[in-house]
Amino acid sequence: MIIDAQNLHYQKLNELIKSSGDDHIQIDACMGQRYIGAGLSGKTIEINGVPGNALGCYMDNSVIRVKGNSQDATGDTMNEGAIYIYGSAGDATGYGMRGGKIYIKGNTGYRAGIHMKAYQEHVPVIIVGGVAGSFLGEYQAGGKLIVLGLEADGKPLCGDFCGTGMHGGKIYMRCDKLHFDVPKQLNSRNATEEDLSEIEGPVMEFCEEFGYNKKEIMDHNFVVLTPNTKNPYKQLYNNH
Repeated sequence: MIIDAQNLHYQKLNELIKSSGDDHIQIDACMGQRYIGAGLSGKTIEINGVPGNALGCYMDNSVIRVKGNSQDATGDTMNEGAIYIYGSAGDATGYGMRGGKIYIKGNTGYRAGIHMKAYQEHVPVIIVGGVAGSFLGEYQAGGKLIVLGLEADGKPLCGDFCGTGMHGGKIYMRCDKLHFDVPKQLNSRNATEEDLSEIEGPVMEFCEEFGYNKKEIMDHNFVVLTPNTKNPYKQLYNNH
């Protein structure tokens, strides 16, 4: 099914998607329509254009490919499935994400992976091919955040306050050395073979999707951030 989304209200667009009997849906001329793929199961959606906020929110076992950029809250509270962004993503990518994967060829904005969590076999993964904004992994409770810094042109891999309130999961930064001082509530170390084995599969998928060389990416050093359980966050953003 092919849907021309030009001048189509987001509610009408989503009604067409959910009522379609086709497993594969192509959306052309997408211009900021919200909630595409919300709660959707068992479909593959290809989007030409720029989808609006909350793309793939609450999604179950569907696949979305965006041949362009996405706006804020991509994958909000998604449970399962995959979202591939061929451009860059806005703020709060993967907000409250509980499973599945979000792979972004370009950059992402503030608060990627905020409140990201894992449960049993559900371990969400976000890979940012470029760089991320401030508050990366804020309040992260599980899952894996991977920032590769490809074509970063000397920009830092993330903005300020990385891992603020983090109490679970891992953040992988592809670099020789972090550009910021790690707060005492976090531990940082060079990735071990065991760490790298945990991300090898996702990185391979990322490379196959976007046309990168896995060996070139994985041969570089990674720094891993994890919560310091011996010195947890007790207060945030307040000096009193």
